[in-house]
Amino acid sequence: MSRSWTNSRWRGNAGLLVCSITSSQTPGISSPNLSQSTDSKIAGGLPGCSFAGSSQSILHVLILDVRTSQVDASQGVQAQSISVFHNAKDRGLTIIPVLNKIDLPAAQPERIAAQIQSTFGINPDDIIRISAKTGQGVEDVLEAIITRIPPPIGSATAPLKAFLFDSFYDRYRGVISLVNVQEGILRKGDKITSCHTRKKYEVTELGIMHPEEVPTDSLRAGQVGYIACNMKESSEAHIGDTLHRVGEPVEPLPGFQPAKAMVFAGIFPVESSDFPKLEESIKRLTLTDRSVTVQRESSTALGQGCRLGFLGTLHMDVFRQRLEDEYDANIIITAPTVPYKVIYRDNKEVFVSNPTEFPETADSTCKVKEIQEPVVQASIIVPEVYFGDMMELCFSHRAEDLDHRYLDAGTSSSESSRIMLTCIMPLSEIVTNFFDQLKSRSSGFASFDYEDAGYKQSDLAKLSFLLNGNPVDALAIIVHRSVADTLARVWVKKLHKVIPRQLFEVPIQAVIGKKVLARETLRAMRADVTAGLYGGKPRLKMVASSPKLMCAAAGHYERKMKHLENQKEGKRKMKKVGKVNLPQEAFFDILSTKS
Repeated sequence: MSRSWTNSRWRGNAGLLVCSITSSQTPGISSPNLSQSTDSKIAGGLPGCSFAGSSQSILHVLILDVRTSQVDASQGVQAQSISVFHNAKDRGLTIIPVLNKIDLPAAQPERIAAQIQSTFGINPDDIIRISAKTGQGVEDVLEAIITRIPPPIGSATAPLKAFLFDSFYDRYRGVISLVNVQEGILRKGDKITSCHTRKKYEVTELGIMHPEEVPTDSLRAGQVGYIACNMKESSEAHIGDTLHRVGEPVEPLPGFQPAKAMVFAGIFPVESSDFPKLEESIKRLTLTDRSVTVQRESSTALGQGCRLGFLGTLHMDVFRQRLEDEYDANIIITAPTVPYKVIYRDNKEVFVSNPTEFPETADSTCKVKEIQEPVVQASIIVPEVYFGDMMELCFSHRAEDLDHRYLDAGTSSSESSRIMLTCIMPLSEIVTNFFDQLKSRSSGFASFDYEDAGYKQSDLAKLSFLLNGNPVDALAIIVHRSVADTLARVWVKKLHKVIPRQLFEVPIQAVIGKKVLARETLRAMRADVTAGLYGGKPRLKMVASSPKLMCAAAGHYERKMKHLENQKEGKRKMKKVGKVNLPQEAFFDILSTKS
């Protein structure tokens, strides 16, 4: 097999999905929302990617060259693999199933092959069994790519039409876009424009990846390569966009949807003076991650910060980890929220992702008609022994339309049969600690995946927290009324533990509108104002034996009570004018612990 011929066919072919079924992955370790968390790695082999969001655009136009979806062969097909398979099949991709890591002692290739046949209807004879570690069967995969995938269809004489499927940032050349030329020829010096942004660029460099960048004079129809065109901002390179030559408009490739943030969180520095450094760090990170939305935010409790939008919870965790590791940032992240749809009586629709902007629905003067929250179609694959726990977990997170089916029907290993559970679930229930509970209750054997299912009306309210009657904006959260009382008590107890005692009594309240749901009282620090007085209340026998002592004891007692009354009055006045300054460390303790 000639290397040059293989390389040209590899770069020219489109529409291939390689399902790599592995056997050494730790049970249950997968990425339930990886597709929601990053769209900059679409062309790579990432485990657990479900081709949601921007990657669906790529599948729609059959642009992906190679796609791997790794699951555990000893545990069987995971939820992400099923999502990947059906998305690819619906878009007409050629599917090459690959069973990987067959060299491990725990691998059960025969059982997993039967499971793949039962789940996907794939003939076990078509499954390529390989070991990437030893190299066994790797040549068969390359041969299958060449023989099973049809060549690209495109005319070199037609107007230029290039599909942008990935990009990365170079500090010297700006944004480098990876494109697939569908039709026409792209040459150095050509002036191109984007169908989505309408911005114009001049191609200064182009070439192919072999696997490093190799400059060429042109890219022809069917080829995949890179282009540098003086694009300054990563946000200008939209995954799924169509590029064409200036003055030669073409029909955009179908299926394009701009990346939309679905999880929002506020990021604040622990030390307020570190905000300029934090903002610069966020700007540098967004150069390589165009899917993050950034907006300045100011909090009375936390000071200056930024409100960021992410594609998913894993995306948020990765971004936070990069901030801490690469830029040594010491940050506080507020509770993650999702975009809610507020519909007013005049049918005006407003999307709200910041709890401070959420309307007070309990107010009679509020003009809100209804509030809708995003919901997802969730899929959970779990061994049968954990089925009851998964049902209970889903119901506790407001899941609806639950359904299940057995995946191992027809296989010989009935003792290890697995169940696929599907349901409709609010996205807000997933972005908190749902995944941790899922892994805990299933001993790590459950796999989880979800897809967008639109918006649904819900009974939501803003839960605010008051310290000495003053609201703390950074702690406001949007909750469902069915769990508002429970969350209110939990958060109030957490606040009671972390807030330092003041010189006056501090009431800690959780409220929805004007209704108080929970309250804890932080006792005041008391100084012993009677320490300078002699004695206390005299004993009765001593008083009765001496009239003079009785008068002296009465005077001491009156002075003591006078000091105590003066202290009480001073604390009462201080409570009216005093302010509770919640330290940053307290916010860090509250928001870093999961309720």
